[in-house]
Amino acid sequence: MRNQVVIANGSVAAAMLSMMAVACASTPAALDAAALQAYAGRPWSKAAMMHTTLELGRFRNVPVVAEFPCADVCPQYTIRIIHYRLPEGADCAAVGGVEQDVPVPVAITVMNKRFCIPEPLVASGQYLAH
Repeated sequence: MRNQVVIANGSVAAAMLSMMAVACASTPAALDAAALQAYAGRPWSKAAMMHTTLELGRFRNVPVVAEFPCADVCPQYTIRIIHYRLPEGADCAAVGGVEQDVPVPVAITVMNKRFCIPEPLVASGQYLAH
């Protein structure tokens, strides 16, 4: 009987942790310039991250993501692009971003795609990693 109680309590705890994770995911953390630069400077795995988009948080109250596109020869050609996820109709400059054309892998080639980059990552070029 005692094992059943522990299992039940474990299930309740797991359910509570799951609900907390969902709640935290729905309210992304505020980021400052130092946090953006620290994330951009961290190593990352091309194989683990290819074809994913990671929500990093909000900078100047605008969502920021790290996108990991790859095409053709994966994971070797996976790149990381840190950029704003602008709301529909938002202006990049108005949120403090800088528009940058980034060569993104598509099929067996690359195509330029325009992204709105948080200003603290532009001068250093840290928004793009190969």
